[in-house]
Order: sequence, then structure tokens, then C-alpha cells
Amino acid sequence: MSSSNTAPSVKPPMRDALVAAAFRLFLERGYEQTTVDDIVTLAGVGRRSFFRYFPSKEDVVFPDHEGCLADMTGFLAASAPECEPVRRVCDAARLVLRMYAENPTFSVQRYRLTRRVPGLRAYELSVVWRYERALAEYLRGRYAGRPDGTLRADVVAAAVVAAHNNALRSWLRSDGEGDAAATVDHALGYVQTAFGAEAAPGAAGGTPAALFGGPTGHPDDVVVLVSRRDAPLWRVVQEIEAAFGRG
Repeated sequence: MSSSNTAPSVKPPMRDALVAAAFRLFLERGYEQTTVDDIVTLAGVGRRSFFRYFPSKEDVVFPDHEGCLADMTGFLAASAPECEPVRRVCDAARLVLRMYAENPTFSVQRYRLTRRVPGLRAYELSVVWRYERALAEYLRGRYAGRPDGTLRADVVAAAVVAAHNNALRSWLRSDGEGDAAATVDHALGYVQTAFGAEAAPGAAGGTPAALFGGPTGHPDDVVVLVSRRDAPLWRVVQEIEAAFGRG
């Protein structure tokens, strides 16, 4: 196929023209009042051209997500065995942030539009679920054979998505002002603190012991936490915070 020679990140000019025409009309007339015929007329192309790039009018609102999802899936698939899995999925989430940050004006416009149109919010949730599923599938592979491995994978994936989206929406509500990367890094830091340190089997009875650097940042400051294997993760995090004096 001739398309195999085209880099995924290169978007055809016609595709860009359709997105630009669609958002101009959405802002002028409203999303519900704009039809596909209106979009192709303004873009100067036919209906067939529109559906070559976008299966529906909703898809033109989220033109970059398919490519970003493919990039994330490839990034996770290329992970070396020694990669710490929680850090890896946090880094994968940053690919989504990069997509939004590349065009802040468009991202803010889309955020405002999505907030006003219930159908787009539902569509957005389906996109978010696909990202979360990609993260969870990678983590399930890394945690295979471990007690509650599937549960841990699903919880960590959900936490990464929640932290990323909380920070991303905060940035979008500020009209794209400020350092989006720093905001997302701060949010993902919570996830890495809660789930990132791998449990090591204890010498007696397989009791997990997690080691964390102390709050002062000195290499000699170490806290050793011994917890029951069946303890819920929120309880482990609570004990860590108490040990660091953050409770």
C-alpha cells in the first residue's frame, strides 16, 4: 500500500483543512447546527473526502487521538524488561500531554466545545477508556503470575489516567497558560509514589517489604515498611505517608 511510506505523524493538507473548517463552523454556528455538508463546502472538498479521513462528525473533533494511541501502544511494546512498569506507563501518558501541548489553541477550543456538547463528552470518555486499556494491557503483562496482578494493573492504569487528566484539564481551564508538563509531572508523581516501588519478597513467609527514600532526599535516609500481603494499596500508601510525617 502506498500509505505505508507515509510517516504516521504527517497529516495530509486536506485533513488539516477539514479540521480547520469544522472548528471554524463549530465556533461560529455551534456543533449541533453544523453538518458534514457545511464542513466540506467550507473546506472546498466533497463528502467522500471527509469520510476518507473521519468516520463521523465526532471524529473530526479528536483528529489526533488515533495516531497518539498508536504511538503509546508502540512505546509500551518497545519497553525493555528492566523498565520499571509504573514509571513506563507514566511516561506513556506524557505522550498524550505532548499531543495537546503541541497546539494549545486548538486543544483549548476542543476542551470548551466538548464541555458544551454531551455527545462529545461521551465520545471523549470512550477515547480515554482506550488509553486506559492500553496501559492496563501492558501492566497485566508485567504483573502476570503475581497475586492480584490483574487488579494491580487495572488500578494503576486507572490512577495514571485520572492523574494525567486532572492535570491536563487544569491546564486547559487556564486557557493553556503555564507549564503543562510540570503540572502533569506533579500529578503523575502521586501515582509513582503510591505504586511505583516494587514489593520485594520477605525472607520469612513472603511478606512484602517496600523501601523508599526518606523525605530529606539524603541517600542514607531509608524507610522500611513491612505490610501484610493482603493489605489494600490505600492502606499501604497511608502507612507510608505516616512514616514520612505526611499523614
